[in-house]
Amino acid sequence: MDNTKTLLDIKEYPDTQVQKNRVLTLEEWQDKWVNHKISFHQEQGHQLLKKHLDTFLKGESGLKVFFPLCGKAVEMKWFADLGHSVVGVEISELGIREFFTEQNLSYSEEPITEIPGAKIFKSSSGNISLYCCSIFDLPRTNIGKFDRIWDRGALVAINPGDRECYAGIMLSLLRKGFQYLLDVLSYDPTKHAGPPFYVPDAEIKRLF
Repeated sequence: MDNTKTLLDIKEYPDTQVQKNRVLTLEEWQDKWVNHKISFHQEQGHQLLKKHLDTFLKGESGLKVFFPLCGKAVEMKWFADLGHSVVGVEISELGIREFFTEQNLSYSEEPITEIPGAKIFKSSSGNISLYCCSIFDLPRTNIGKFDRIWDRGALVAINPGDRECYAGIMLSLLRKGFQYLLDVLSYDPTKHAGPPFYVPDAEIKRLF
């Protein structure tokens, strides 16, 4: 995937396997939202995206942008306001509802017929659609292909054992001429169990 950009030369830590068996359930992620343990949410948006937004968009209009594990990311509103179409996926219905409420957007909701118990939330303007389901169930829906993926906090949140499957889904969603902006964290994985998990540069290159 030539368009993946590693923006920083970061220190590589040798013990990359220490977290490989770590597993968080979907229920545990939902509990984080219920208990407001969402330190990963950035109210002002992500500085990396702000800094590289022009490079990411390349002056193009009417793009289709995908937000994996979107939470209530304010950047979704940025892209919609710029005239782009936004699709996100998030396991927490609470997180999705908070996004629309905090951004003062009216929305509708309907069941996703392909995934029992799942829902899709759509802004009244029609340019933001958020799927409430596991990202691994998403291939059952026909959401089409994307021009851009903003992966902030998704790859690093996926259980390490699921990365191969996750990368396969991401690659299946990309159109020709895509841009994929990925944010990862560098830290000593022996000192923090994750998430967010440590994803070494070599693994990013292998996955994509």
